[in-house]
Amino acid sequence: MGKSIYSVSQLNGYIKNMVQSDFLLSHISVRGEVSNYKGAGASGHIYFTLKDEGAEVSVAMWKSKRSGLKGNIKNGDSVIVTGNVDVYAVRGTYQIIASVIEPVGMGELFLKYEKLKAELLERGMFDDMYKKPIPEHITTLGVVTAATGAAIRDVIQISRRRNPYIKIILSPALVQGEGAADSIAKAIARLDEAGCDVMIVGRGGGSIEDLWAFNEEQVAEAIFRARTPIISAVGHETDTTIADYVADRRAPTPSAAAELAVFSYEEFEDEIKRDGQRLMDTMDRILGYTRMRLSADGEKLKKYSPEMRIATVKSEIKNIRLRMDNSMNEALSANKRHLAILAEKIDGRSPAKKLAGGYAYVRDEKGRGITSADQVAVGDAITLNVSDGRIFADVTKIER
Repeated sequence: MGKSIYSVSQLNGYIKNMVQSDFLLSHISVRGEVSNYKGAGASGHIYFTLKDEGAEVSVAMWKSKRSGLKGNIKNGDSVIVTGNVDVYAVRGTYQIIASVIEPVGMGELFLKYEKLKAELLERGMFDDMYKKPIPEHITTLGVVTAATGAAIRDVIQISRRRNPYIKIILSPALVQGEGAADSIAKAIARLDEAGCDVMIVGRGGGSIEDLWAFNEEQVAEAIFRARTPIISAVGHETDTTIADYVADRRAPTPSAAAELAVFSYEEFEDEIKRDGQRLMDTMDRILGYTRMRLSADGEKLKKYSPEMRIATVKSEIKNIRLRMDNSMNEALSANKRHLAILAEKIDGRSPAKKLAGGYAYVRDEKGRGITSADQVAVGDAITLNVSDGRIFADVTKIER
């Protein structure tokens, strides 16, 4: 006799019919802790995970049943969910379709979280005075996360894209489950001794249970003791872990942490170029102003220098000499003209010239000039001075 063979659809359909026909599963109440809560979005539906220490189940409440939500709920709350169990045959999964959700208080994990948070707050481990600044330009990045997975891949990819020269040191650790807190604390201590500029500590998200290692006191103390600035990147935007409070900076995801920690080399080069250009422009302005000042000071030095004074005095002496020469030349010219006039007058009255015209100058024996007939007598000896000599004569006759 041959065995029966069923398709996956047939199997899931059979299980769905079995569940729907079970009286207990058609109206059941289950108590557990809320995790991965997603509030009503555009659809108006509510989704979350209901869990206890040993298991978890998905819960959905349709928009039409929202009146059955008795009060506000959030992650960590302990609730009683009443509804029916349904099988999603396409994927072979089941979930509780809730008709009533009643909060009954915070779950044990959430109470533990709040207690540790209060203790660490009292010890000052969240105080801003202990927060170390994140360096702006780092060369070595340390990462504490799982050796494989999306978190380390994202950190490496983002870091290399922003700065191809960045050095990344991975200190692998368990990030969930038993022994995870101890593994994370030791990985932080190892990297702290490695001399990194900045350390990223985190994982790629998950439920509150998956993230619980980052709510342990051991991890919080390792972060607080570290000398290296630490960015927490637990990968859950809605839940804040104890590690986020203690760390020097919090990032919602490992990718965002890499963006915070690693500077953009391309932007850095552009900034250097802009700063260099501003420096050159400033130097040009300063040099231009300095040249102007030097030129002005040089002119002042020339003006007041001994050489300039000597040159000025020489120039003044030269001008005075030139004026004196001109004055003397003008005076000489005027005197020459005056002498020429006088010479002409003298020449007009010159005896020699008159003698040359046929006149004679007469003297007696004593050399006295004779200008009248009364000065001589007949028989006196006289001398006639003509232009080319003297004539000696005796007076023989006088007429008046």
